[in-house]
Amino acid sequence: MSKYQFAISSGPEAVRRAGVVESDSFDEAVVLLGTRITVRTGDSLEIGVHGFPPARYECVGESRSRPIWMPQGRMAA
Repeated sequence: MSKYQFAISSGPEAVRRAGVVESDSFDEAVVLLGTRITVRTGDSLEIGVHGFPPARYECVGESRSRPIWMPQGRMAA
């Protein structure tokens, strides 16, 4: 299992929750966070493994009570 460091923010420099989640895959780690932590539209997620730059996402809504994450900095189609 890999350890993914994460931070969920409600605005610039407003980290609401940070920590480590263990998972077999990156996708599973992101899903676990969505089930364990309350996430709202507009929240930011920064997640990664030690030694690599973190991925950055923004919550754009929810489906079936799970957050929908889109990569930050990309324009919608």
